[in-house]
Amino acid sequence: MNEQIEGINWVSEALKAGRQIHRIYVDDSRKDRRVESILAHAHKRGIPVESVGKNQLRSMSASGSPQGVVALASPYHYWPIEDILEFTQSRGEQPFLILLDGVEDPQNLGAIIRTAECAGVHGIVLPLHHSVKVTPAVGRASAGAVEHMKIALVTNLVRAIEELKQGGLWIVGADAMANHTYFEVSLAAPLALVFGGEGRGIRRLVREHCDILVSIPMFGQLNSLNVSTACALVTFEVLRQRYQDGGVKG
Repeated sequence: MNEQIEGINWVSEALKAGRQIHRIYVDDSRKDRRVESILAHAHKRGIPVESVGKNQLRSMSASGSPQGVVALASPYHYWPIEDILEFTQSRGEQPFLILLDGVEDPQNLGAIIRTAECAGVHGIVLPLHHSVKVTPAVGRASAGAVEHMKIALVTNLVRAIEELKQGGLWIVGADAMANHTYFEVSLAAPLALVFGGEGRGIRRLVREHCDILVSIPMFGQLNSLNVSTACALVTFEVLRQRYQDGGVKG
């Protein structure tokens, strides 16, 4: 079954990543350098391109705002956790994963994927239930970064944590009530960061299986951050510490 992807950034990144694309539809009235680049790439790969009216393209779109491009592609490929770890090992790098415990907003997941890809995170783990999956809204929000990010879908997040621990990873959960801030903890080791869903945070059982909990210090009237913002802060602190320790390959 085909999957619909849309938007200039997502379709462009899907082409770069080598995803199998069966057909591309473009707005026949749109003249754009980035659209022309997509058409040139499609021609090189022998992908059929069909020009359609702006209103027709909009009616085909799941978001209603396809930026002039919609493509039919092979379904998104989820990765087993063990394959992500093997990939990391093959590159001789310290594993760095993000686990999301019930993030349900597509915009949040898309933003997290984009941050993770920019920071060199090796993979993201999502629970099968009570979590948004890779959807057209997520792909658009990630600006196409989803095409370059290895994402695992697991039935039991606690079991996934135990599997990562056996693989030598340290599990660090982000929790507003933690005794240590993320500035105070060494994050240079092989690790997985755990972030909870909107409003409720990390579930108790998942929290109990973390090796340590860290908080983000707050000084304003509000006592929490959007999960994608919190994820960006801690993720780039990991990157900073790894640079400081000489553990990041350029």
